[in-house]
Amino acid sequence: MNQAEFVNVVMPFKDKLYRLAKRLLTSSEEAEDATQEILLKLWSKNTKMESYNNVEAFAMTMTKNFCLDRLKSKQAGNLKLVHSNYSDDSTSLQNQVEAKDSVSWVERIMEELPEQQKMVLQLRDVEEYDFDEIGKLLEMNPTAVRVALSRARKTVREKLIQKHSYGIS
Repeated sequence: MNQAEFVNVVMPFKDKLYRLAKRLLTSSEEAEDATQEILLKLWSKNTKMESYNNVEAFAMTMTKNFCLDRLKSKQAGNLKLVHSNYSDDSTSLQNQVEAKDSVSWVERIMEELPEQQKMVLQLRDVEEYDFDEIGKLLEMNPTAVRVALSRARKTVREKLIQKHSYGIS
């Protein structure tokens, strides 16, 4: 596979790799580094790339494993666990403030989910993978994916309701 073919195959889902890395690593900088690493690894395997049935699924699995390894490594203590990339200077309108607050709450709630539920929710609701693809990526059967997704959504919904009804009797 030459460089042009590689770019045509890999670049359309580069943002998905970044969002998955961001969900796992929390820090924008770490997610960018992880995405760059994965792209380099994919480039080094580009001669074998044509033998993969689904390059995107392979890349997503590589990203997931890379990020989880990174979190388990000694470097995990050095990871920045801040949301520095959500600054928006145009929050003068009430709706923008409320929308940003809701997104922030959903992200915080997602961070508290068990790892498997967090991954399933990210892959299904953010990246829009189907249940079979998620099952292959996470080595789960589609029924288990559905159950994990249902539990994750229920937890997010309950915590959002709890947050929004706070102080209202």
